[in-house]
Amino acid sequence: MSTVQATNVTCPHCGRKNRVPVAAEGRPRCGNCKQPLPWTADAGDDDFTEVVERATVPVVVDLWATWCGPCRMVSPALEKVAADLAGEIKLVKVDIDKNPRLAQRFEVQAVPTLLVLDKGQTIARQAGAAPAPVLRRWVEQSIAGREPAGKG
Repeated sequence: MSTVQATNVTCPHCGRKNRVPVAAEGRPRCGNCKQPLPWTADAGDDDFTEVVERATVPVVVDLWATWCGPCRMVSPALEKVAADLAGEIKLVKVDIDKNPRLAQRFEVQAVPTLLVLDKGQTIARQAGAAPAPVLRRWVEQSIAGREPAGKG
């Protein structure tokens, strides 16, 4: 029983609005200019496997809470990283208060907790907020040694 959810993303290259599914294979591209689009989605206990673990690109998971000040500060930085690395990563946000099974599964002790998952496996983990340039370096270093899907 999977209903395809989508978010609207404005292309940073041409300004055209695109519907991007939260769960899909491949990498989203603008229907107009064909450039890679930033891929962001929300996930929870019930759809985490579909949205995150089946993704064909590395996924940065932001485990956050609405009451958390640093979480609100890191969110725009993560969105900038997702835009800068469009086509290379997917950003997925998980509200731990609404999704306690995921908070338990990933042993969240502090928020925000950031993970990089590749094919469902955690390849990097970091607790706390950081500015966009620091987060981008962390993500790039985390995915540098992996085998890129579909290349070769």
